[in-house]
Amino acid sequence: EEFKFDGFRYDGVTSMLYHHHGINTAFTGNYNEYFSDQTDVDAIVYLMLASCLINNILPDATVIAEDVSGMPGLGRPVSEGGIGFDYRLAMGIPDKWIDYVKNKIDEEWSMQEISWSLTNRRYSEKCIAYAESHDQAIVGDKTIAFLLMDKEMYSGMSSIVDASPTIERGIALHKMIHFLTMALGGEGYLNFMGNEFGHPEWIDFPREGNGWSYDKCRRQWDLVDTDHLRYKFMNEFDRAMNSLDEKYSFLASTKQIVSSTNEDDKVIVFERGNLVFVFNFHPENTYDGYKIGCDLPGKYRVALDSDAWEFGGHGRVGHDVDHFTSPEGIPGVPETNFNNRPNSFKVLAPPRACVVYYRVEENLEGNDDLELSSIDEA
Repeated sequence: EEFKFDGFRYDGVTSMLYHHHGINTAFTGNYNEYFSDQTDVDAIVYLMLASCLINNILPDATVIAEDVSGMPGLGRPVSEGGIGFDYRLAMGIPDKWIDYVKNKIDEEWSMQEISWSLTNRRYSEKCIAYAESHDQAIVGDKTIAFLLMDKEMYSGMSSIVDASPTIERGIALHKMIHFLTMALGGEGYLNFMGNEFGHPEWIDFPREGNGWSYDKCRRQWDLVDTDHLRYKFMNEFDRAMNSLDEKYSFLASTKQIVSSTNEDDKVIVFERGNLVFVFNFHPENTYDGYKIGCDLPGKYRVALDSDAWEFGGHGRVGHDVDHFTSPEGIPGVPETNFNNRPNSFKVLAPPRACVVYYRVEENLEGNDDLELSSIDEA
């Protein structure tokens, strides 16, 4: 009624697909792990029948499988021999982020490993990416915001005073983690109960273990509306990154190219649709004139900047700056290109910040610029 779509999320699909229920099984991608006497054929046939039934009765319904194994064909139509789901939940992504936030200092974060974890999915089978879910937001673990900022969230979220190093780092990484997950992790993006503004606590339903308390059985949406609190910055950035997809439809684009995962610089550069994304995870280094590769030549401008004032940043990136590309390498010889891209331009990359660039084209009068979205692709 609210969002005007219907769908079904199948829980625990991995435990259905195999007689071993996925217990103590590390899926490496070897096809023998998916097609053997351990495969529960009856369960697969049931899921195929269920998919057909849903498609016949509710053809516009979205059907999502919670599967961590990567069963081939799970996200393809039954008519192709698939199991018929529209999407698979990218369950490994939140586990990777929690591991990094809990167990690794910033200097130990691997750009290659992060990028691989986000892009490691089957070609032509769509995934729903998410940075954190009920496993973190409901009691039993901590949300990303809580892990990053913990007790300082109760005393350090007022924008009336300067942010502490912990709060500054927490808000910056919270924005980057969620946006990188959205932009690189799949063909859809899932949020969860207050993740968008970094809710300071988990959800805990009344139960015997907490004395049937309702104390944590809520989300404090008023925190976002309290103007002097920093929660509004994370919420505004969440709104902006969703608006960016609404404008450019980059999640629906099949063009996804990671051109650079620089471990020394702590920078990830990639293209999704015709947008160019630059994520600088380095805690201190600002890169002025940082060279990044791109596909299409022309002029680029900032489409979204996590370091902007309205998102609690420092406003270090100029939004009215034109970035002109330079051709790279020998025409027709891809191996001579810069990071395997035929063009490049230079940007300012502040620490713990992400910036997205869109390509523009001067109109016939040479006045205003026309945005070239992923429609170019078509």
